[in-house]
Amino acid sequence: MKFLLDQWHLVLTALVSGGLLAWPALRGARGGSQRISTAEAVQLINREKAVLIDISEPAEYASGHAVNSRNVPFGSLSTGHKALPSNKALPLLVLCPTGARAQRAVGVLKKLGYERSMVVGGGLAAWREAQLPVEKSAA
Repeated sequence: MKFLLDQWHLVLTALVSGGLLAWPALRGARGGSQRISTAEAVQLINREKAVLIDISEPAEYASGHAVNSRNVPFGSLSTGHKALPSNKALPLLVLCPTGARAQRAVGVLKKLGYERSMVVGGGLAAWREAQLPVEKSAA
């Protein structure tokens, strides 16, 4: 016990670092956006007919997007964009160029009733890195 009292700064450092390591798991357990890998995304597409939603702006989408993804720009999500599926039970896999905006988009989609919305971790960059099909469209 004397050691713990004498080395209080080491104990504090250990507790803080442990808390920081546990934070992502605790946050995910309380309703944070679920992140899935590109491999898990492909499985959901094949097994459960998941829908890829790319929230990039139209110019970003035209410069390259996952094949068969639907473009729903982030700014038009809250209005219930026509490209969103009418079946709210389908899994929605949200992509953006890096995965940064997708986190916020999942929150909006869940408020719209799409409870099975998930972020594809790493976004389109991870999709390309996994050598999954990407296409360009006319601007």
